[in-house]
Amino acid sequence: MKIHFLRSLLLGCLLLGQSLLGADAKEGKWESLFNGKDLTGWVAMHDVTFEVKEGHLRLVTGMGWLRTAKEYQNFILEFEWRALVASYDSGIFLRAGLEGKPWPKDAWQVNLHYGVLGALVKGSTPVVPSETPKMPVNQWVKFRLEAKGKKLALDVDGERAWETDAIDRDRGYIGIQAENLAFDFRNLRLQELESSGTPAKK
Repeated sequence: MKIHFLRSLLLGCLLLGQSLLGADAKEGKWESLFNGKDLTGWVAMHDVTFEVKEGHLRLVTGMGWLRTAKEYQNFILEFEWRALVASYDSGIFLRAGLEGKPWPKDAWQVNLHYGVLGALVKGSTPVVPSETPKMPVNQWVKFRLEAKGKKLALDVDGERAWETDAIDRDRGYIGIQAENLAFDFRNLRLQELESSGTPAKK
């Protein structure tokens, strides 16, 4: 009986492991963009102060942006953010170039402004209006951005906010905008995609 039980237990563990491996293979490989210890993999642009505080990536002050060290094309980006001050304002740059100061010129940005939260702008021109209500200070909010070719979609806390096919830049940096207002970010991760939307080959 003990041998039969052990065989059944081992078989169950094997099947569970195969199931988990299959799920990982289907989901694709996620890359952590923030190690929780320092700013490895990030580059400060212009006059900004970012630091690591209690394992979070904290935007402290400044007018500029913090960008990834490498460029990305098609991807799924997930992260959580919380504003630390009222009347907050920041944004996430996508496929941004290096030209421009304090922020990348004519960059695509998903807004983290309290009044137009989640809106998509190009430079200062609105492209997709906000569908997300103002979030309270100190409340964590999860954003998921999926960029494939000209298409971009935003999910907020697991709910689809909008989709567009207006994106006209095919590659660039991911960045966090600084406008002298404090934010925390955590669980920043990215999955690169091929043009078809499948995980990119490593």
